[in-house]
Amino acid sequence: MDNLTLKADAFDADDFIALWNSVWGGAPSREQVSLALEHSIFRIGVYDGEQIVAMARMIGDLGMCYYIKDVVVRPEYQGRGIGRMLMDALLKYIRENGVSGTDIAVELCAMPDKMPFYEKFGFRANEARRLRLMYRAE
Repeated sequence: MDNLTLKADAFDADDFIALWNSVWGGAPSREQVSLALEHSIFRIGVYDGEQIVAMARMIGDLGMCYYIKDVVVRPEYQGRGIGRMLMDALLKYIRENGVSGTDIAVELCAMPDKMPFYEKFGFRANEARRLRLMYRAE
């Protein structure tokens, strides 16, 4: 991990799509990704030399709620503390940019097998059930 570096707001749609496909496949369209990145509050990438190997981004209202999205680590780099690097950077951003002296809701959605990872940062599941609709734009 000696060559690994964090870079804020540096990755582009091509990097995003390649990372997404390395873990899940079926990435969103380039136009969707470009808009999402443009409107993200903060995004962080982990690089091995010049190659991006992990990413995460944050969306929200800058006041009461931040939402962590798209935490992705290339499979061959998983289990090396890179997810922790991403989460530490995201939470640091909120700590340094949130409204001083206030409590801020930080939310994310995780698959059940990833819950223990996020619990290490203090995240806890609540009774709310996430609802989702994939809606076709015309």
